[in-house]
Amino acid sequence: MSIQSDIGKWDEKSARDIGDIYNRHYQSPSFIGHIVEIISADKCQKGATWLLKHHLESRHQLSKSKVHEIFGKLTSLTKWESKLHILQCLPYLSIEKADKKKVELFLRNCLMESNKFVRAWAYNGFYELARQYPEYKEETKQFLLMAMKDEAPSVKSRIRNIMKSGF
Repeated sequence: MSIQSDIGKWDEKSARDIGDIYNRHYQSPSFIGHIVEIISADKCQKGATWLLKHHLESRHQLSKSKVHEIFGKLTSLTKWESKLHILQCLPYLSIEKADKKKVELFLRNCLMESNKFVRAWAYNGFYELARQYPEYKEETKQFLLMAMKDEAPSVKSRIRNIMKSGF
């Protein structure tokens, strides 16, 4: 069975089931290629981005070309969970100069999301962007300071973690 078919049958809730899908497919040489290919498909977004995040958290790396492809699909992500997964992937990804504006726009849009987890990780995304591109450092600091005044406690918690890292 194909990974797309497996994700399409997933109930979008069971962590065990999506973990089983990962275990069945991750060793395939075409795993990342298939994930990147379906990452923006509406029915597969949540599962594909979860699989990508899990793969990166399991210490696998992506080629620059695959990262570029992922960043090229940021505007097609519609589900908040998919956006969150991609935001959580950013610490594992190198943002090439050709992609930094795409990532910046994605992060700015995520700061306006109603979901507080997406907003929290968008602040973290700006931190990651500023680590790689110092020209974003001052603006990111301003975002973090404003958020500490106005954001939900869960968002402030993520920001405190960023600040503890020495930013």
